[in-house]
Amino acid sequence: MTETMWFLIVGGVLIFMGLASSTFRHLPISTAMCYLAIGFVLGPGAANMLHFDLATDATILRRITEVAMLASLFAIGLRLRVPPTDRIWILPLRLGVVAMVLTVALLTVFCVYVLGFSWGPSLLLAAMLAPTDPVLAHDVQVEKPGDIDLLRFSLTGEGGLNDGIALPFALLGIAVCRFEASPAAVLHWSFALQALWGIAGALGSGWFLGELAVRLVAYLRTRHGQALGPEGFYALGLIALSYGVAELLHTYAFLAVFAAGLAMRRVEQKASGDKSAREAVGTIDADDVGATASDPARAHAFMAERVHGFTIELERIAEVAIMLMVGAVLATIWRELFTWQAALLIGCLFFVARPLSVEASLIGSGAHGAQRRLMSWFGIRGVGSFYYLLYAIEQAPKDVAKPLVPLVIAVIVASVIIHGVTATPLMKRYQRVIDQA
Repeated sequence: MTETMWFLIVGGVLIFMGLASSTFRHLPISTAMCYLAIGFVLGPGAANMLHFDLATDATILRRITEVAMLASLFAIGLRLRVPPTDRIWILPLRLGVVAMVLTVALLTVFCVYVLGFSWGPSLLLAAMLAPTDPVLAHDVQVEKPGDIDLLRFSLTGEGGLNDGIALPFALLGIAVCRFEASPAAVLHWSFALQALWGIAGALGSGWFLGELAVRLVAYLRTRHGQALGPEGFYALGLIALSYGVAELLHTYAFLAVFAAGLAMRRVEQKASGDKSAREAVGTIDADDVGATASDPARAHAFMAERVHGFTIELERIAEVAIMLMVGAVLATIWRELFTWQAALLIGCLFFVARPLSVEASLIGSGAHGAQRRLMSWFGIRGVGSFYYLLYAIEQAPKDVAKPLVPLVIAVIVASVIIHGVTATPLMKRYQRVIDQA
Protein backbone atom coordinates (compact mmCIF):
# COMPACT_ATOMS: atom_id res chain seq x y z
CA MET A 1 0.00 0.00 0.00
CA THR A 2 2.85 2.38 0.84
CA GLU A 3 4.48 1.81 -2.54
CA THR A 4 1.16 2.43 -4.29
CA MET A 5 0.67 5.66 -2.36
CA TRP A 6 4.16 6.79 -3.33
CA PHE A 7 3.38 6.35 -7.02
CA LEU A 8 0.09 8.21 -6.60
CA ILE A 9 1.66 11.11 -4.69
CA VAL A 10 4.72 11.55 -6.89
CA GLY A 11 2.66 11.24 -10.07
CA GLY A 12 0.07 13.66 -8.81
CA VAL A 13 2.66 16.21 -7.70
CA LEU A 14 4.54 16.14 -11.01
CA ILE A 15 1.41 16.44 -13.13
CA PHE A 16 -0.06 19.19 -10.94
CA MET A 17 3.15 21.22 -11.04
CA GLY A 18 3.42 20.71 -14.79
CA LEU A 19 -0.09 22.07 -15.26
CA ALA A 20 0.33 24.90 -12.76
CA SER A 21 3.87 26.04 -13.66
CA SER A 22 2.68 28.68 -16.14
CA THR A 23 0.25 30.04 -13.54
CA PHE A 24 3.01 30.45 -10.97
CA ARG A 25 4.84 32.82 -13.31
CA HIS A 26 2.12 35.39 -12.74
CA LEU A 27 1.76 34.88 -9.00
CA PRO A 28 4.03 35.76 -6.06
CA ILE A 29 4.53 32.03 -5.47
CA SER A 30 7.54 30.00 -6.54
CA THR A 31 7.57 26.31 -7.39
CA ALA A 32 10.22 25.82 -4.69
CA MET A 33 7.70 27.02 -2.09
CA CYS A 34 5.20 24.40 -3.25
CA TYR A 35 7.75 21.58 -3.21
CA LEU A 36 8.91 22.66 0.25
CA ALA A 37 5.33 22.57 1.55
CA ILE A 38 4.71 19.16 -0.01
CA GLY A 39 7.90 17.79 1.52
CA PHE A 40 6.82 19.14 4.91
CA VAL A 41 3.41 17.43 4.61
CA LEU A 42 5.03 14.16 3.58
CA GLY A 43 7.44 14.39 6.52
CA PRO A 44 7.16 13.00 10.04
CA GLY A 45 4.82 15.74 11.22
CA ALA A 46 1.93 14.70 8.97
CA ALA A 47 1.90 11.81 6.50
CA ASN A 48 5.17 10.35 7.86
CA MET A 49 6.06 9.04 4.40
CA LEU A 50 9.34 10.89 3.96
CA HIS A 51 11.82 10.77 6.82
CA PHE A 52 15.52 11.62 6.88
CA ASP A 53 18.06 11.45 9.67
CA LEU A 54 20.79 13.89 8.73
CA ALA A 55 23.29 12.19 11.00
CA THR A 56 22.96 8.81 9.28
CA ASP A 57 21.70 9.80 5.81
CA ALA A 58 24.11 12.68 5.18
CA THR A 59 26.20 10.87 2.58
CA ILE A 60 23.35 9.74 0.34
CA LEU A 61 21.59 13.10 0.65
CA ARG A 62 24.80 14.93 -0.21
CA ARG A 63 25.29 12.79 -3.30
CA ILE A 64 21.75 13.51 -4.50
CA THR A 65 22.21 17.21 -3.83
CA GLU A 66 25.58 17.18 -5.56
CA VAL A 67 24.10 15.64 -8.72
CA ALA A 68 21.34 18.25 -8.68
CA MET A 69 23.85 21.08 -8.42
CA LEU A 70 26.04 19.66 -11.18
CA ALA A 71 23.10 19.51 -13.59
CA SER A 72 22.06 23.05 -12.68
CA LEU A 73 25.57 24.51 -13.00
CA PHE A 74 25.99 22.93 -16.43
CA ALA A 75 22.65 24.40 -17.49
CA ILE A 76 23.70 27.82 -16.22
CA GLY A 77 26.88 27.65 -18.28
CA LEU A 78 24.83 26.93 -21.40
CA ARG A 79 22.62 29.96 -20.77
CA LEU A 80 25.48 32.47 -20.67
CA ARG A 81 26.04 33.02 -24.38
CA VAL A 82 28.68 35.72 -24.01
CA PRO A 83 32.43 35.53 -24.84
CA PRO A 84 34.61 35.17 -21.72
CA THR A 85 36.48 38.34 -22.75
CA ASP A 86 33.32 40.50 -22.73
CA ARG A 87 33.31 43.20 -20.04
CA ILE A 88 29.87 42.10 -18.84
CA TRP A 89 31.66 39.27 -17.01
CA ILE A 90 33.20 41.77 -14.60
CA LEU A 91 29.99 42.02 -12.57
CA PRO A 92 29.44 38.25 -12.08
CA LEU A 93 33.09 37.98 -11.06
CA ARG A 94 32.68 40.79 -8.56
CA LEU A 95 29.55 39.21 -7.12
CA GLY A 96 30.78 35.62 -7.25
CA VAL A 97 34.18 36.31 -5.71
CA VAL A 98 34.41 39.69 -3.99
CA ALA A 99 30.86 39.83 -2.61
CA MET A 100 31.01 36.22 -1.48
CA VAL A 101 34.32 36.70 0.35
CA LEU A 102 32.96 39.82 2.05
CA THR A 103 29.80 37.93 3.01
CA VAL A 104 31.90 35.18 4.59
CA ALA A 105 33.90 37.75 6.54
CA LEU A 106 30.86 39.70 7.77
CA LEU A 107 28.90 36.59 8.77
CA THR A 108 31.92 35.11 10.55
CA VAL A 109 32.40 38.24 12.66
CA PHE A 110 28.64 38.40 13.34
CA CYS A 111 28.53 34.79 14.52
CA VAL A 112 31.51 35.30 16.82
CA TYR A 113 30.55 38.60 18.44
CA VAL A 114 26.74 38.43 18.32
CA LEU A 115 25.80 34.74 18.37
CA GLY A 116 28.72 33.84 20.63
CA PHE A 117 30.20 31.04 18.50
CA SER A 118 33.89 30.27 18.34
CA TRP A 119 35.82 31.08 15.17
CA GLY A 120 35.67 27.60 13.62
CA PRO A 121 31.88 27.11 13.65
CA SER A 122 31.40 30.76 12.70
CA LEU A 123 33.56 30.44 9.60
CA LEU A 124 31.95 27.13 8.68
CA LEU A 125 28.42 28.55 9.03
CA ALA A 126 29.38 31.60 6.98
CA ALA A 127 30.81 29.37 4.23
CA MET A 128 27.56 27.39 4.12
CA LEU A 129 25.42 30.50 3.77
CA ALA A 130 27.65 32.62 1.50
CA PRO A 131 26.99 30.99 -1.92
CA THR A 132 23.85 31.98 -3.78
CA ASP A 133 21.66 29.30 -5.28
CA PRO A 134 22.01 27.97 -8.85
CA VAL A 135 18.84 25.82 -8.70
CA LEU A 136 16.11 27.90 -7.06
CA ALA A 137 16.97 31.26 -8.61
CA HIS A 138 15.56 30.64 -12.10
CA ASP A 139 12.96 33.39 -11.62
CA VAL A 140 15.72 36.01 -11.57
CA GLN A 141 18.22 34.36 -13.91
CA VAL A 142 18.87 34.43 -17.63
CA GLU A 143 16.04 32.54 -19.32
CA LYS A 144 17.19 32.45 -22.94
CA PRO A 145 20.80 32.09 -24.16
CA GLY A 146 22.01 35.44 -25.38
CA ASP A 147 20.14 37.52 -22.79
CA ILE A 148 22.61 40.18 -21.63
CA ASP A 149 20.41 42.06 -19.20
CA LEU A 150 22.92 43.18 -16.59
CA LEU A 151 20.83 42.12 -13.58
CA ARG A 152 19.89 38.67 -14.83
CA PHE A 153 23.32 37.95 -16.29
CA SER A 154 25.11 39.01 -13.10
CA LEU A 155 22.91 36.95 -10.77
CA THR A 156 23.16 33.93 -13.07
CA GLY A 157 26.93 34.14 -13.39
CA GLU A 158 27.26 34.67 -9.65
CA GLY A 159 25.31 31.48 -8.95
CA GLY A 160 27.55 29.55 -11.33
CA LEU A 161 30.77 30.78 -9.74
CA ASN A 162 30.33 31.02 -6.00
CA ASP A 163 29.06 27.51 -5.29
CA GLY A 164 32.50 26.21 -6.22
CA ILE A 165 34.46 29.08 -4.73
CA ALA A 166 32.73 28.51 -1.37
CA LEU A 167 34.41 25.11 -0.98
CA PRO A 168 37.82 26.37 0.24
CA PHE A 169 36.11 28.45 2.92
CA ALA A 170 34.12 25.42 4.05
CA LEU A 171 37.31 23.37 4.16
CA LEU A 172 39.07 26.10 6.12
CA GLY A 173 36.16 26.31 8.55
CA ILE A 174 36.32 22.54 9.14
CA ALA A 175 40.09 22.75 9.63
CA VAL A 176 39.71 25.54 12.20
CA CYS A 177 37.03 23.52 14.01
CA ARG A 178 39.40 20.56 14.23
CA PHE A 179 42.21 22.82 15.39
CA GLU A 180 40.03 24.26 18.14
CA ALA A 181 38.98 20.76 19.22
CA SER A 182 42.55 19.47 19.11
CA PRO A 183 45.34 22.07 19.07
CA ALA A 184 47.69 19.34 17.86
CA ALA A 185 45.96 19.53 14.47
CA VAL A 186 47.88 21.42 11.80
CA LEU A 187 46.59 24.24 9.62
CA HIS A 188 48.51 23.96 6.34
CA TRP A 189 50.19 27.13 5.09
CA SER A 190 49.60 25.97 1.52
CA PHE A 191 45.84 26.41 1.81
CA ALA A 192 45.79 29.53 -0.40
CA LEU A 193 47.81 27.83 -3.12
CA GLN A 194 45.49 24.81 -3.03
CA ALA A 195 42.47 27.11 -3.38
CA LEU A 196 43.99 28.93 -6.35
CA TRP A 197 44.79 25.64 -8.07
CA GLY A 198 41.32 24.32 -7.26
CA ILE A 199 39.68 27.27 -8.99
CA ALA A 200 42.04 27.68 -11.95
CA GLY A 201 42.43 23.96 -12.58
CA ALA A 202 38.68 23.38 -12.50
CA LEU A 203 37.89 26.20 -14.91
CA GLY A 204 40.67 25.14 -17.28
CA SER A 205 39.89 21.42 -17.30
CA GLY A 206 36.13 21.97 -17.59
CA TRP A 207 36.54 24.41 -20.47
CA PHE A 208 38.95 22.08 -22.30
CA LEU A 209 36.64 19.07 -21.97
CA GLY A 210 33.55 21.04 -22.96
CA GLU A 211 35.16 22.43 -26.10
CA LEU A 212 36.79 19.11 -27.01
CA ALA A 213 33.55 17.15 -26.62
CA VAL A 214 31.37 19.44 -28.71
CA ARG A 215 33.98 19.81 -31.46
CA LEU A 216 34.48 16.04 -31.62
CA VAL A 217 30.76 15.32 -31.87
CA ALA A 218 30.26 18.07 -34.45
CA TYR A 219 33.18 16.76 -36.53
CA LEU A 220 31.82 13.20 -36.55
CA ARG A 221 28.35 14.46 -37.46
CA THR A 222 29.29 16.90 -40.21
CA ARG A 223 32.15 14.95 -41.81
CA HIS A 224 31.06 11.35 -41.38
CA GLY A 225 27.36 11.41 -40.51
CA GLN A 226 28.09 9.58 -37.25
CA ALA A 227 27.51 10.25 -33.53
CA LEU A 228 23.86 11.14 -34.16
CA GLY A 229 22.83 9.80 -30.77
CA PRO A 230 20.62 11.54 -28.19
CA GLU A 231 22.05 14.81 -26.91
CA GLY A 232 21.04 13.95 -23.35
CA PHE A 233 23.70 11.25 -23.32
CA TYR A 234 26.36 13.78 -24.31
CA ALA A 235 25.16 16.20 -21.63
CA LEU A 236 25.25 13.63 -18.84
CA GLY A 237 28.53 12.23 -20.11
CA LEU A 238 30.19 15.64 -20.21
CA ILE A 239 28.93 16.50 -16.73
CA ALA A 240 30.28 13.22 -15.34
CA LEU A 241 33.57 13.48 -17.23
CA SER A 242 34.19 17.06 -16.12
CA TYR A 243 33.41 16.09 -12.55
CA GLY A 244 35.69 13.05 -12.63
CA VAL A 245 38.66 14.86 -14.17
CA ALA A 246 38.30 17.72 -11.70
CA GLU A 247 38.33 15.26 -8.81
CA LEU A 248 41.42 13.50 -10.18
CA LEU A 249 43.19 16.86 -10.48
CA HIS A 250 42.10 17.83 -6.93
CA THR A 251 40.20 20.85 -8.19
CA TYR A 252 36.66 22.11 -7.55
CA ALA A 253 34.25 19.99 -9.59
CA PHE A 254 31.36 22.49 -9.46
CA LEU A 255 33.44 25.07 -11.31
CA ALA A 256 34.61 22.48 -13.83
CA VAL A 257 31.07 21.50 -14.79
CA PHE A 258 30.04 25.16 -15.02
CA ALA A 259 33.02 25.84 -17.30
CA ALA A 260 32.13 22.85 -19.50
CA GLY A 261 28.70 24.34 -20.11
CA LEU A 262 30.24 27.71 -20.90
CA ALA A 263 32.65 26.11 -23.38
CA MET A 264 29.90 24.24 -25.21
CA ARG A 265 27.92 27.45 -25.61
CA ARG A 266 31.03 29.39 -26.69
CA VAL A 267 31.78 26.89 -29.48
CA GLU A 268 28.19 27.22 -30.68
CA GLN A 269 28.38 31.00 -30.59
CA LYS A 270 31.53 31.05 -32.71
CA ALA A 271 29.94 28.68 -35.24
CA SER A 272 26.63 30.61 -35.39
CA GLY A 273 28.25 34.01 -35.85
CA ASP A 274 25.82 36.92 -35.59
CA LYS A 275 22.77 34.67 -35.47
CA SER A 276 21.10 33.49 -32.28
CA ALA A 277 21.24 29.76 -31.64
CA ARG A 278 17.59 29.33 -32.64
CA GLU A 279 18.08 31.32 -35.82
CA ALA A 280 21.10 29.19 -36.66
CA VAL A 281 19.11 25.97 -36.19
CA GLY A 282 16.21 27.22 -38.29
CA THR A 283 13.34 24.93 -39.23
CA ILE A 284 13.84 21.26 -38.39
CA ASP A 285 12.33 18.53 -40.52
CA ALA A 286 10.69 16.24 -37.98
CA ASP A 287 11.06 13.28 -40.34
CA ASP A 288 14.79 13.85 -40.84
CA VAL A 289 16.30 15.36 -37.71
CA GLY A 290 19.66 13.88 -38.66
CA ALA A 291 19.89 16.27 -41.60
CA THR A 292 19.93 19.21 -39.21
CA ALA A 293 22.29 17.52 -36.77
CA SER A 294 24.83 16.82 -39.52
CA ASP A 295 24.52 20.14 -41.38
CA PRO A 296 27.86 22.01 -40.92
CA ALA A 297 26.03 25.35 -40.69
CA ARG A 298 23.62 24.14 -38.00
CA ALA A 299 25.27 21.23 -36.18
CA HIS A 300 26.78 23.21 -33.29
CA ALA A 301 23.63 25.24 -32.64
CA PHE A 302 21.43 22.15 -32.89
CA MET A 303 23.50 20.26 -30.36
CA ALA A 304 23.75 23.17 -27.92
CA GLU A 305 20.01 23.86 -28.02
CA ARG A 306 19.05 20.23 -27.59
CA VAL A 307 21.45 19.85 -24.65
CA HIS A 308 20.15 23.10 -23.18
CA GLY A 309 16.55 21.86 -23.32
CA PHE A 310 17.54 18.59 -21.72
CA THR A 311 19.41 20.26 -18.84
CA ILE A 312 16.50 22.59 -18.12
CA GLU A 313 14.34 19.52 -17.47
CA LEU A 314 17.09 18.08 -15.25
CA GLU A 315 17.20 21.34 -13.33
CA ARG A 316 13.45 21.26 -12.69
CA ILE A 317 13.62 17.64 -11.51
CA ALA A 318 16.53 18.55 -9.24
CA GLU A 319 14.46 21.34 -7.70
CA VAL A 320 11.66 18.89 -6.93
CA ALA A 321 13.97 16.34 -5.31
CA ILE A 322 15.97 18.75 -3.15
CA MET A 323 13.04 20.82 -1.94
CA LEU A 324 11.11 17.68 -0.99
CA MET A 325 14.13 16.60 1.06
CA VAL A 326 14.50 20.00 2.72
CA GLY A 327 10.77 20.02 3.47
CA ALA A 328 10.99 16.59 5.10
CA VAL A 329 13.97 17.73 7.19
CA LEU A 330 12.03 20.84 8.14
CA ALA A 331 9.13 18.70 9.33
CA THR A 332 11.52 16.93 11.68
CA ILE A 333 13.22 19.95 13.27
CA TRP A 334 10.84 22.87 12.66
CA ARG A 335 10.45 23.58 16.39
CA GLU A 336 14.20 24.22 16.65
CA LEU A 337 14.05 26.97 14.04
CA PHE A 338 12.21 29.49 16.20
CA THR A 339 15.19 30.87 18.10
CA TRP A 340 16.60 34.36 18.50
CA GLN A 341 19.86 33.18 16.94
CA ALA A 342 18.08 32.09 13.75
CA ALA A 343 16.09 35.32 13.56
CA LEU A 344 19.20 37.48 14.01
CA LEU A 345 21.16 35.42 11.49
CA ILE A 346 18.45 35.75 8.84
CA GLY A 347 18.18 39.48 9.46
CA CYS A 348 21.95 39.94 9.28
CA LEU A 349 22.35 37.94 6.07
CA PHE A 350 19.38 39.39 4.16
CA PHE A 351 19.51 43.00 5.31
CA VAL A 352 23.13 43.67 6.29
CA ALA A 353 25.76 41.23 5.03
CA ARG A 354 24.38 40.66 1.53
CA PRO A 355 23.55 44.32 0.74
CA LEU A 356 26.84 45.65 2.13
CA SER A 357 28.89 42.99 0.32
CA VAL A 358 27.15 43.60 -3.00
CA GLU A 359 27.38 47.38 -2.76
CA ALA A 360 31.07 47.18 -1.89
CA SER A 361 31.78 44.76 -4.75
CA LEU A 362 29.96 46.99 -7.27
CA ILE A 363 31.84 50.20 -6.51
CA GLY A 364 32.76 51.79 -9.83
CA SER A 365 30.60 49.41 -11.87
CA GLY A 366 28.04 50.37 -14.51
CA ALA A 367 25.06 48.96 -12.61
CA HIS A 368 22.38 51.58 -11.91
CA GLY A 369 20.47 51.98 -8.67
CA ALA A 370 17.60 49.56 -9.35
CA GLN A 371 20.00 46.85 -10.50
CA ARG A 372 22.20 47.30 -7.43
CA ARG A 373 19.23 47.06 -5.08
CA LEU A 374 17.87 43.93 -6.73
CA MET A 375 21.31 42.30 -6.79
CA SER A 376 21.58 43.07 -3.08
CA TRP A 377 18.18 41.56 -2.38
CA PHE A 378 18.25 38.42 -4.52
CA GLY A 379 21.01 36.55 -2.76
CA ILE A 380 18.87 33.41 -2.75
CA ARG A 381 20.05 30.62 -0.45
CA GLY A 382 18.96 27.04 -1.00
CA VAL A 383 20.51 23.94 -2.55
CA GLY A 384 24.11 25.15 -2.28
CA SER A 385 23.74 25.84 1.44
CA PHE A 386 22.03 22.47 1.94
CA TYR A 387 24.91 20.73 0.15
CA TYR A 388 27.57 22.36 2.33
CA LEU A 389 25.54 21.59 5.45
CA LEU A 390 25.55 17.90 4.53
CA TYR A 391 29.25 18.12 3.69
CA ALA A 392 29.95 19.61 7.12
CA ILE A 393 27.93 16.89 8.86
CA GLU A 394 30.17 14.33 7.15
CA GLN A 395 33.52 16.06 7.63
CA ALA A 396 33.35 18.37 10.64
CA PRO A 397 33.38 17.25 14.29
CA LYS A 398 29.90 16.00 15.21
CA ASP A 399 29.45 18.38 18.13
CA VAL A 400 30.21 21.30 15.79
CA ALA A 401 27.92 20.51 12.86
CA LYS A 402 24.80 19.51 14.80
CA PRO A 403 24.00 22.95 16.32
CA LEU A 404 24.37 24.55 12.89
CA VAL A 405 21.64 22.44 11.25
CA PRO A 406 18.61 24.46 12.48
CA LEU A 407 20.31 27.73 11.56
CA VAL A 408 21.06 26.68 7.98
CA ILE A 409 17.60 25.16 7.45
CA ALA A 410 16.00 28.32 8.89
CA VAL A 411 17.90 30.51 6.40
CA ILE A 412 16.99 28.23 3.48
CA VAL A 413 13.29 28.19 4.38
CA ALA A 414 13.23 31.95 4.93
CA SER A 415 14.95 32.54 1.58
CA VAL A 416 12.61 30.20 -0.30
CA ILE A 417 9.56 31.96 1.13
CA ILE A 418 10.68 35.60 1.22
CA HIS A 419 12.55 35.63 -2.08
CA GLY A 420 9.91 33.42 -3.68
CA VAL A 421 7.14 35.85 -2.76
CA THR A 422 9.05 38.92 -3.90
CA ALA A 423 10.69 37.60 -7.09
CA THR A 424 7.71 37.87 -9.46
CA PRO A 425 6.48 41.38 -8.54
CA LEU A 426 9.97 42.86 -8.26
CA MET A 427 11.17 41.39 -11.55
CA LYS A 428 7.98 42.54 -13.33
CA ARG A 429 8.50 46.03 -11.97
CA TYR A 430 12.16 45.95 -13.06
CA GLN A 431 11.18 44.81 -16.55
CA ARG A 432 8.70 47.70 -16.87
CA VAL A 433 11.45 50.14 -15.91
CA ILE A 434 13.79 48.60 -18.50
CA ASP A 435 11.11 48.70 -21.22
CA GLN A 436 10.36 52.36 -20.53
CA ALA A 437 14.05 53.38 -20.53
